[in-house]
Amino acid sequence: METAMETVAARQAAVHKVNAVRAVGTRAVLAELTGTEGVLALQALLLEHPLPGQLDVLAAAETVMVTADSPVAARRIAAQLLQLDLTAPVQRDGGLVVIDTVYDGADLAEVAELTGLGIEGVIAAHCRQQWTVAFAGFAPGFGYLVGENEVLNVPRRSSPRTAVPAGAVALAGTYSAVYPRRSPGGWQLIGHTAARMWDLDREQPALAAPGHRIQFRAVRETVALAPEPQPETPAPEVTSGLRIVSPGLQSLIQDLGRHGHSGLGVSAAGALDRASLRRANRLVGNAPGAAGIETVAIETAAGRLTVQAVGDQVLAVAGAPSELAITTPGRPDAEPDRRTVPMATPFALLDGETLSIGAPESGFRSYLAVRGGVDAAPVLGSRSTDTMSGIGPAPLTARQLLATGGDSESGVVGHPELQPEFPGTGVTVLDVVPGPRADWFDAEALESLTAQEWLVKPQSNRVGMRLDGTPLQRTRDGELASEGTVAGALQIPPEGLPVLFLADHPITGGYPVIAVVVDSQLDLAAQVPIGGTIRFRWADSGTTGPATSDRTPAEKAPDEEVSN
Repeated sequence: METAMETVAARQAAVHKVNAVRAVGTRAVLAELTGTEGVLALQALLLEHPLPGQLDVLAAAETVMVTADSPVAARRIAAQLLQLDLTAPVQRDGGLVVIDTVYDGADLAEVAELTGLGIEGVIAAHCRQQWTVAFAGFAPGFGYLVGENEVLNVPRRSSPRTAVPAGAVALAGTYSAVYPRRSPGGWQLIGHTAARMWDLDREQPALAAPGHRIQFRAVRETVALAPEPQPETPAPEVTSGLRIVSPGLQSLIQDLGRHGHSGLGVSAAGALDRASLRRANRLVGNAPGAAGIETVAIETAAGRLTVQAVGDQVLAVAGAPSELAITTPGRPDAEPDRRTVPMATPFALLDGETLSIGAPESGFRSYLAVRGGVDAAPVLGSRSTDTMSGIGPAPLTARQLLATGGDSESGVVGHPELQPEFPGTGVTVLDVVPGPRADWFDAEALESLTAQEWLVKPQSNRVGMRLDGTPLQRTRDGELASEGTVAGALQIPPEGLPVLFLADHPITGGYPVIAVVVDSQLDLAAQVPIGGTIRFRWADSGTTGPATSDRTPAEKAPDEEVSN
């Protein structure tokens, strides 16, 4: 009996222990553990007792990702994680949530074949067991559900869908989940539900938070309850701000992002080219993180952002160099006056005048700042639009009025500034460090990553840049348990074509990350246009600036992974 107790104790000790720590780019580390209980124990400890320099903590299937405020802090945290005591028990006692589900998913027949259960058997297996939300991730309201058995263990799709409908009920590996909104995804779809998994109007936005128990109930059709009527609140009159004449291709309100909410499944979002937003804000006398407008302009007039001043305004535009044309209304019998103003320079836009941002000469995104900042309702501390989760202001529309806020911090405007060169038709070189799963690829694949030029595909967006080239082959088969990701991560789906994550990326992913673009070059990456080309170059581990070495990961010092 004593020997058996010692064996149980040994197993518990193995669970509550950080087995290894891997670098994720330059400012994050990934702690590997054995079992969900160990993951939750580490997450609870770090949330209660943050380590110096710790910014955020994200639990996943077998890992905990810790984001730091600097590369130095990230390396220090990596060493400290291996010394932590994780023996304290984790208490999880959530309520029961019943989710009515119509089993009509596009992959139901394939899942039936993969499991050998048949369609009716899959439905029965999914409904007749109780699921528990182990952790949140991927998107707000997306909970990874652990079942009571593993009869529904199926692989992800070899190529993720660019769009999965909201309410889709899905399987991947040993997990189930419900997609809270339309988003990309690689899980197997078996049905759909009308349940609202994420609602910011609720006191607890997530319908099912970690610790909750889930019971799926098969129904023939789902009925969405009509929302309770809300009293109409008249929109406040805008006496100073900007009227959107034409919103362009996709113009969004962005600040520097909402950080520290990954535990809710919320990514940082924010301006893709942070330096350009800061520059535009600096020029008009705003705080660096004041909300402005991010826009992508194209050749046609309808694709250009055009705004009209409501009251006299001070503006500046930074980012992709474009023609900035101001039109002053003339008398009814006269032509309007037209003049141009330079980029990265503060200028006045008087009441009734309009500003139009032309197609960029190079680069891809421009940033418009107005003195005082754009006054939009903050969500989780930020005014940024997150295109993947739907959090934050909606994309701009014609005739919309944007009020100016109180985010100016200087009584004077800035001097005109020089801008960096922006990517054009040539090749843009981005420095990368080895990713946490570079060991899923051999030397030939690692060399191929940096030896070839990658084409930016039209399917790219703020979530990620989809790249085309010679596919990279893995050396490992099987599935990778979902784990935390960062902006700049180069994820490799089974088809072998990289996806470079940008600001609106899912916070967790299940495809191996071969490399990560250094943080200081994410602004440059965001300016590579559709149809542009990228070449990756190995940088020294821990660097945040230009590459100082062309060595491959195999030639570097072995400091990318720390193990007990």
